[in-house]
Amino acid sequence: MTAKVRKRRPAFDREEGVAIAQNLFHERGYDAVSVADITQALDIVPPSLYAAYGSKTELFERAMKRYAETEMLPLADILKNERPPAEELSALFVLATQQYTRHDTRRGCMITEGMRADDKTARLKAAALAENANTTIRDYIAAHNPAEAERITDYVLVTLRGLSSYACLGTPAERLIECARMAGRAFEQDFPAKA
Repeated sequence: MTAKVRKRRPAFDREEGVAIAQNLFHERGYDAVSVADITQALDIVPPSLYAAYGSKTELFERAMKRYAETEMLPLADILKNERPPAEELSALFVLATQQYTRHDTRRGCMITEGMRADDKTARLKAAALAENANTTIRDYIAAHNPAEAERITDYVLVTLRGLSSYACLGTPAERLIECARMAGRAFEQDFPAKA
């Protein structure tokens, strides 16, 4: 009688696991993804999930960081001062909308939507990651209209978050792009064209 040789399972690829989790979290939102959903998608058991990532929240943070590196708009490249500020910020709204609606199931900004999570720790991790983008926008605006930088930055962030939210709700890209263009026209009063 010969002993059966057990096939060894291939090693678990942690980075691939982060990519899979990123898609799950982006598609459904942090709160709607359970540990069971993650382990099923990664084909692992819960102890392996915790050994690899620590917790669902830590995996969410890694997934958001991956999203920031691979899918977020390159704000520093967009806001280069090549056009008047009103045009640059208006273009930002349109580009963001195109980004938020380019996938059928992964819509909106994953980090923006993460800031609405019911889980406080997940929400705070998303807000911390959003701060770099917020600072880039705030610094750009302050360089062009320091007296109104806070007010205009608030308007930009609220508009971007609204566009993300409506993208998640399935609003067609064409309608959102038109909204983005309308919102962009408000900058004309804050950054009047120079004669």
